[in-house]
Amino acid sequence: MLYLILFICLVGVFILGITWLRIGLFNLSGKAMEQWLKKVTNTPFKGMLVGIIMTPILQSSGAVMVITVGLVSARVLAFPQTIGIILGTNIGTTFTLEFLSFNLSVLVIPFFILGIMCLFFRRTKWKSLSYVFIGFAFIFSAMRAFERLAIPFTQLPSTQKLLMLLSDHFLYAFIVGIILTACIQSSTVMTGIAMSFLSAHIFTLETGIAIMLGANIGTCITGLLASVGAGEEARLTAYAHIWLNVGGAFLCLPFLSQLSFICKELSSNPETQLAHASVIFNLFSSILVLPIATKFGQFIVKVHGKKTIWN
Repeated sequence: MLYLILFICLVGVFILGITWLRIGLFNLSGKAMEQWLKKVTNTPFKGMLVGIIMTPILQSSGAVMVITVGLVSARVLAFPQTIGIILGTNIGTTFTLEFLSFNLSVLVIPFFILGIMCLFFRRTKWKSLSYVFIGFAFIFSAMRAFERLAIPFTQLPSTQKLLMLLSDHFLYAFIVGIILTACIQSSTVMTGIAMSFLSAHIFTLETGIAIMLGANIGTCITGLLASVGAGEEARLTAYAHIWLNVGGAFLCLPFLSQLSFICKELSSNPETQLAHASVIFNLFSSILVLPIATKFGQFIVKVHGKKTIWN
């Protein structure tokens, strides 16, 4: 029970770190990003570039989706413009995972001290930087703590049964990724936890990839919730996000072994292997859909639309 409580506390620290980092970065650049988003999303390719750039800056594909849904609801953007943005957010979120794959635990204390120092300044810019520094400190300390907790936590009989089930049946790992990510509303946190367990050699890379694929679907809940009551085009944007992530995940599931082999060839570090898997999957899925983005949008309208909104 103690290990479970510690694990839940670490998840809370990780989420707090991601949230503070997101708040700090949004305060520094969020408004400017919104204005930029309005101007340069007239083609799917431009929209994808915007999504790629915005997501690592705001440290959340969910945050970008909420902004996008909000702009669609306000009729600043039209639904067709959002397809490229969604493709870009799926790619952009992989930058965070690549960054987390580096062992930067030595920076925890310096970042925390810098964050505390920035809090004493009155200007909003410095206070936002304090959120960024402290957020990073929480994230990296939580990830290293996950690694240390992983071994004693996995000695519990119930945990061993669960891990054996996940390792033997990738579909269960996939479902766990969906459910837990939907609960915590962050695919980065879910995949980051999987990276820590991989680093401790608790389960295989294939299991980690299955969890990552599930996390990509679970994160759709954020955009879906944001679209409630926001109008038909906002609802279509959320549905497009779900279709893209579900379709890409189910297309990739039969090739877990092949993707795992490629990532092991690229790196010997388990955390980096999973980060590379996320990059390859999201890059391939987005590039596959980009040439047919317009037709994909028409498909979403046909399936979920109450009236024709495509010009």
